[in-house]
Amino acid sequence: MLIFEKRVRHLQRYREIATAFSRNGFGFLVRELGMDTILSLPKRLFIHDKEKEVHIKTRGERVRLFLEELGPTFIKLGQIASTRPDLIPEDIIQEMEKLQDEVPPFPYQQVKSIIERELGDEIESIFTKFEETPLAAASIGQVHYAVLKTGEKVAVKVQRPDIEDMIKTDLEILLQLAVLAELRLEWAAQYQVREMVEEFSKAILDELDYAKEGHNADKIAKQFQETPMIQIPEVYWNFTTKKVLTMEFVEGTKLNDLDALKEKGYDTKLLGERITNAVFHQILIEGFFHGDPHPGNISILPGEVIVFMDFGLAGRITKGMKDNFASLVISMMRQNTDGVIRAITNMGLVPDDVDMLMLRADVDELREKYYDVSLSQISLGEAVNDLFEVANRHHIKLPSDLTLLGKTLLTLEGMVEKLDPEISIIQIAEPFGKQLLKERYHPKTLAENLFNQWNEFREIFIDIPKNVRELTSMIKKGKVPLELSMPNLELFLNKLDRISNRLSFSIVLLAFSIIMVGLIIGSALGGESSLVWNFPAVEIGFVVATLMFLWLLYSIFRSGRF
Repeated sequence: MLIFEKRVRHLQRYREIATAFSRNGFGFLVRELGMDTILSLPKRLFIHDKEKEVHIKTRGERVRLFLEELGPTFIKLGQIASTRPDLIPEDIIQEMEKLQDEVPPFPYQQVKSIIERELGDEIESIFTKFEETPLAAASIGQVHYAVLKTGEKVAVKVQRPDIEDMIKTDLEILLQLAVLAELRLEWAAQYQVREMVEEFSKAILDELDYAKEGHNADKIAKQFQETPMIQIPEVYWNFTTKKVLTMEFVEGTKLNDLDALKEKGYDTKLLGERITNAVFHQILIEGFFHGDPHPGNISILPGEVIVFMDFGLAGRITKGMKDNFASLVISMMRQNTDGVIRAITNMGLVPDDVDMLMLRADVDELREKYYDVSLSQISLGEAVNDLFEVANRHHIKLPSDLTLLGKTLLTLEGMVEKLDPEISIIQIAEPFGKQLLKERYHPKTLAENLFNQWNEFREIFIDIPKNVRELTSMIKKGKVPLELSMPNLELFLNKLDRISNRLSFSIVLLAFSIIMVGLIIGSALGGESSLVWNFPAVEIGFVVATLMFLWLLYSIFRSGRF
């Protein structure tokens, strides 16, 4: 019997995954998922031998090596998973942040073929110059320097051939393994592994669409139209498709080259402040932000001009998220534990079996840690980590955009600290936070919220007659679905059985008594005993009822349910 759907088609890849699990000390998963059945006997023995060797490495190191061994899909999966501290333990996240996405470039002839197919013209007709050697090569694509016929210098990102098919195959396999894991492993079901894989899969597939990356860049560019100190490279849409992205080429100094920045006399404190302001403007004012603002994705131009690049990962903060965030801050300031819990639970999916006493204790500890502490003494990264640790401990699943925000803030704090350790990004964030609170309690906002709530109630009241009619109709037709949830059903049924037996016993006794009393009274009034087939009825009734009574008693006591 096949364990996996479509296993024959992907058999070799399943074997590679099983071997990588085994090689990195996760052979127990191979056995528990039944994947050992697709391995040869020597490789099955190898599982046991290798597990003893690899445990000198940490769990996080072994996860990272496993992902790197299996290539682009798994590397991307790890990079995206590293943005979910509410789901992934900290020791594993630290290692996944080290994942290397550098691979050898693919040949220029393939690059040329893809560009011509995607843009519908010969490469010489589009560019006056096109560098055959890429500026950078990664697992999904590589970037080439070029000059358009109209004279603009551009960076052209080209997707690797067949990478989409390979990633989709891997994601299909991962989804089937996740489904199997939830069926076989209690912890996998508890952590909803299948849902996690589906969420990560969507993020990976989004990165395969370069047009989405272009739209992300355009959205952020509009945020800074009136801010010359922040620049976003222009997207050339006439030369952009799902597999080819053409953007303005920026000749700046990368932020990760601190020596070069100091050599050129850049004010690193000013750079740190401008980057921090730009990130908080995106998050708290615009609600749409660059999801990976690490130093390699930021260039500096003369005049301390900041240029953000690489918009494959972006996050959204909805009005509801902003409100919950404001509620969290207000509740922390007021020492309101219930308010903090309410804000956290509003931001995430809280499991039904959450231990509210333990959650309250953890929130109390968190609240007391940051209450009445000056902003300059608070590490935003530590505060974010503390919040995610509470969520992780109680299996509270937060929205992916919210955890991406947390990851962005952690990246920002680490980056700014290298530029100038004296900068407190939480102090820079304070005016944005105050503006957020002002917006929340502005009369116009309060009026809008009141109006929206009134509309919701109005719609409910309008629908009441219709819903009542539908319910009445269903009741008449006997089509009302009734779903019961009984945690201790077996215990309840046994108890019900005992009650029904006692009830039967009582009814028989009552019937016996009524019949006997009736016969006796009848005999007394008639002056003689009633006859049934020439036999005394009272005597016959007494014998029969006694036999029935004894039989019922025997049945009840034999069942042990009395």
